[in-house]
Amino acid sequence: MQKIAIVTGANRGIGFEVCRQLAYLGIKVVLTARDEKKGREAALKLQNEGLDVVFYPLDVTSVQSILGLAEWVEKTFNRVDILINNAGILIDRGYSALEADIDKIRETMETNVYGPLQLCKTLVPLMLRNGFGRIVNFSSGAGSLSRIRTGQPGYCISKASVNVITRLLANELSGTNVYVNSMDPGSVHTDMNPRGERSIAQGADTAVWLATECAETGRFFSDRKNIEW
Repeated sequence: MQKIAIVTGANRGIGFEVCRQLAYLGIKVVLTARDEKKGREAALKLQNEGLDVVFYPLDVTSVQSILGLAEWVEKTFNRVDILINNAGILIDRGYSALEADIDKIRETMETNVYGPLQLCKTLVPLMLRNGFGRIVNFSSGAGSLSRIRTGQPGYCISKASVNVITRLLANELSGTNVYVNSMDPGSVHTDMNPRGERSIAQGADTAVWLATECAETGRFFSDRKNIEW
């Protein structure tokens, strides 16, 4: 049976490339984005490449939007096999922790942390019902306690929190066929990170591998290798 994947924040950048790579493997991909116009254009671009991609509008900061996605997926496909929590923002670059703008941190947490957690809460029951699930949470070296750096406190806190969520869910789902992992795509050249040196394809590779090949859970990966939390 064809697997169904949901990718958040996928109208551009790494999320878009993840959609492409998953679809090339024969997986039906639900490309989601908050901006409906850009999301539909992105899905159409992949469809024009002959790929099995559909669009669904999703605001990861809205519980109602997430519930709407889950209802539509269940009604349309009666399953979801892969969830790629890619959507994220970086809006406090240049601040030290002592200068932190708490409102920016709250906004960052809504997108980068509470959104992925709510998506997992909502979609994991459907994965368990069908006996299979792969969840990939996009983290960052900025969220690793062994490599944490100054200059973007909200982003660092949010990505460290993503790693905590990964470990919690992996522990709670131990013994099931639902695996949960975090990954660091590295410094990829995107709109969010114009100074990045890695290609978008490189940034997407580990996410696709985790969704389709990796047999581990509760780990943190970069370039398909375990890294320190």
